[in-house]
Amino acid sequence: MEYRVLPHGGEKISIIGIGTSAIQASGEAEIEETIRFAVENGVNYFDMASAEAKPFPAYGRALSDCRKNVYFQIHFGADYTNGSYGWTTDLDRIKRSVDWQLTSLKTDYIDFGFIHCLDEISDLKQMQNGGVIGHILELKKQGVVRHVGLSSHTPEIANAVLDMGILDMMMFSVNPGYDYQKGDYGIGSVSDRMALYRRCEKEGVGISVMKAFSAGQLLDARTSPFKKALTEYQCIQYALDKPGVLTVLPGIRGKADLKRVLGFLTASPEERDYSVIGTFAPQDARGVCVYCNHCQPCPEGLNVGLINKYYDLAKAGDRLAAGHYDKLERKAKDCIRCGHCSRRCPFRVDQMERMEEIAGYFLEKEEIPQYGI
Repeated sequence: MEYRVLPHGGEKISIIGIGTSAIQASGEAEIEETIRFAVENGVNYFDMASAEAKPFPAYGRALSDCRKNVYFQIHFGADYTNGSYGWTTDLDRIKRSVDWQLTSLKTDYIDFGFIHCLDEISDLKQMQNGGVIGHILELKKQGVVRHVGLSSHTPEIANAVLDMGILDMMMFSVNPGYDYQKGDYGIGSVSDRMALYRRCEKEGVGISVMKAFSAGQLLDARTSPFKKALTEYQCIQYALDKPGVLTVLPGIRGKADLKRVLGFLTASPEERDYSVIGTFAPQDARGVCVYCNHCQPCPEGLNVGLINKYYDLAKAGDRLAAGHYDKLERKAKDCIRCGHCSRRCPFRVDQMERMEEIAGYFLEKEEIPQYGI
């Protein structure tokens, strides 16, 4: 397993976590076996936005012996008091549901307490005016909630909550369909969504990815909005390459699904390569580097994708990104303009021009005495 560090806290989070929305398809015994198998293979991050109440006691039994080594993402607004999922902004119902979840999970604290599924300004106002957000922040003061998070599909709402300065983590839907405005949750333009990912990285807010496969639609040419199928590994890599992303949370139905998803960890670069999306990306995505590194290997040893990412983050105001760029052994100024990367880029980015632009940008920054790191 590979791990990424949460900037606000330093926790090491597995790049593959588990989404709980579909696991109720299994019996409780298989759920327990699946979750134990996940931990044995290094998974330590579990989202608890389930479609039913059934998985919670099974998780509690499976993880009681290793509770301190795993992280629960629990949603304030997901109501399980009637046995199946419901959505609410009512504080009393939320308190009862969260108390039930903690009892079922055999724990007395919440690693990540999430403001649940906000996609409308009116819902955000209800969460604020009804005391839900204040309640989460009070629980954080008490140590019951360790980190505050938000679940959303909408860049506008995500940015509004980021403006509050309370978030440590965000659960967001990241896949090429939604990023290119395909599907019900394809909200926001390519630039809006990428700006959100960069803002999260700039502000140290980690992203946990939901709907990486667009509820399975991207995996089948008959349901894909692009009329071409992608693989699970391509979708996972696509999400992991986005700024701010710490973990991807595939929804699994049982152990067989989990084993297949974990195969990503040993998959070849060719199996993870999602450059095919460049053939059906919309016009406004052409010429935009998505850091896929399909242009590799560079004859001069430049990590073109990483150079582009640090540049985009630095321009967005992330001073740490400038420091990271400075530590690269090979920088944009070392480009010999051979054209290898530009010819291979599936998104038709003129990387030679980009390297010249990036080199000039950071050359100007060299006069700044420090990068804030």
